[in-house]
Amino acid sequence: MLARTLMVQGTASSVGKSVLATALCRLFHQEGLRVAPFKAQNMALNSFVTPDGGEIGRAQAVQAEAAGVDPSVEMNPILLKPEGDARSQVVVLGKPIGSMTAADYHAHKPRLHAVVAESLTHLRRSFDLVIIEGAGSPVEVNLKDRDIVNMHVARLADAPVLLVGDIDRGGVFAAFVGTIELLEPDERARLAAFVVNKFRGDVGLLAPGLDFIRERTGIPVLGVVPYIDHLRIAEEDSVALESRPRRGRPPRDHLDVAIVRLPRISNFDDFQPLEHEPGVTVRFIEDLMDPLEPDLLVLPGSKSTASDLAWLRARGLADVVVQRAGRGGPVLGICGGCQMLGHRIRDPHGIESGERVVPSLGLLPIETRFERQKVTAQVRARVSCDSWLGDALVGELSGYEIHMGVIERSRGAAAPFEIVRRNGQEVRVPDGALDESGTVVGTMIHGIFGNEGVRASLLRFLRRRKGVLEPLSPARNGGPDYDTLAAIVRRHVDWIFLQRLAGVAPS
Repeated sequence: MLARTLMVQGTASSVGKSVLATALCRLFHQEGLRVAPFKAQNMALNSFVTPDGGEIGRAQAVQAEAAGVDPSVEMNPILLKPEGDARSQVVVLGKPIGSMTAADYHAHKPRLHAVVAESLTHLRRSFDLVIIEGAGSPVEVNLKDRDIVNMHVARLADAPVLLVGDIDRGGVFAAFVGTIELLEPDERARLAAFVVNKFRGDVGLLAPGLDFIRERTGIPVLGVVPYIDHLRIAEEDSVALESRPRRGRPPRDHLDVAIVRLPRISNFDDFQPLEHEPGVTVRFIEDLMDPLEPDLLVLPGSKSTASDLAWLRARGLADVVVQRAGRGGPVLGICGGCQMLGHRIRDPHGIESGERVVPSLGLLPIETRFERQKVTAQVRARVSCDSWLGDALVGELSGYEIHMGVIERSRGAAAPFEIVRRNGQEVRVPDGALDESGTVVGTMIHGIFGNEGVRASLLRFLRRRKGVLEPLSPARNGGPDYDTLAAIVRRHVDWIFLQRLAGVAPS
């Protein structure tokens, strides 16, 4: 017997589909059901590695964690990782199949229908309920004939659809009505309820609008979900960076962590655990108008290392990074950022750019060589050389690797970590590099700040260097705030109606 399904679509991108789907995964998991998330096609630079080494969108990994199950490639069978304004790396069932222009990908799409159908069927045979997430809007008229993620999947799964709108942006009722008007009759019949999302204020003042939308469309409103901020749940859409601090100095007793917001920044959720530490301000900076004497300067991951390095130089930021390191200011590079801090980047196969050799910043004793085979692995590691990023007290740490560039250290160069397990297999692989002064540290491991020992080591060093005390309020320990999110959504929607839609209402 195939599992029941429930689908979350939106009136536009970034209206809160992923967060609502995460909440639903948690809510139905709390009811004792085996729940799986599914998104046929995702476009994101924040990705995650499954236990068997496949790459999927970060949102589906988060949703799987909320549901209490291991992530798998079937939960996000197609992942697009933008490399430029009209080109993306295409990842199918966890492995890259090539780089395509938008036109090439749309021509290739018909071959992916079977992948989507088989992945969905696999999940429906293995779970009790599948929570499906759409992408963008279901009524992008220029794309509807090639849709493999919205109403095409709703029909495939015979799923009732919740339509989510973002009232914080304004125009939510027009967006609901406009979406209804542009849907085909059979698609309109699948819409089971509206969800008004990101509401601030007195919901009583919204009553006339809710009455209007019910009367105009005949479709009920499932609920009004409030604007939810500061949840410890990883985000994947770079739109989320718009709400992060950029300019201005944090309070004097705060640690200031500045992350360069590269045009193709990837896995920026690496820094979310730092954002929730008391007494720490995390900023994403872009230009020389931003104050560049933070306590820690970070070059993050990048999907297009060579072009983001060129951007860094064009902005004048490359010289600033080098000068800062020369003054003894701590600099950290993660994955692509680590590669930028080395001496050169070699790309003999043209994997990322047309340039075969690109000089990098020369701060770390490494070279990078791009290979055709992508490394995707969950890893366990340990400190191999003490640095401000970690010492022997840290113990074993966990994270994941996603990169096509392989780094080679100069003879005798120190590595801060040693990877001891990759995808469950025992290995002994040095990771990252240190400069001779100990000022600059690089690692290829994502998710490193999710390890409390690494976080504590870094913050201890930065506070001692700055001469500030530990904050009076301790950091919140524990995992992501899935239960908090689920409780909020449960309070603000018609939970009994939602259970009926999913076909799991108590008798």
